[in-house]
Amino acid sequence: MSEKQMITPQNNQHQWYEIRLKGHLDIQWANRFEILTITLEENGDTLLSGPLPDQAALHGILKKVRDFGLTLLSVNSLPSKEVRKP
Repeated sequence: MSEKQMITPQNNQHQWYEIRLKGHLDIQWANRFEILTITLEENGDTLLSGPLPDQAALHGILKKVRDFGLTLLSVNSLPSKEVRKP
């Protein structure tokens, strides 16, 4: 049987996300994804990472990725115990 966790205002925590994009973003993109950390990876991809308060915020980021014509490679949600801060 799996454990269930109830989300209430008292224990509501932001979920950590890693969003990988194809290609390196220029510094000008930093203000467009201000709530996420931008990491330029050695393989030429860009990693956007950080906590988002809810699914609406995630969809807002993904909408920006789409609207800016960026190529989305992956979206990962990490449990709090696996959170890696850049």
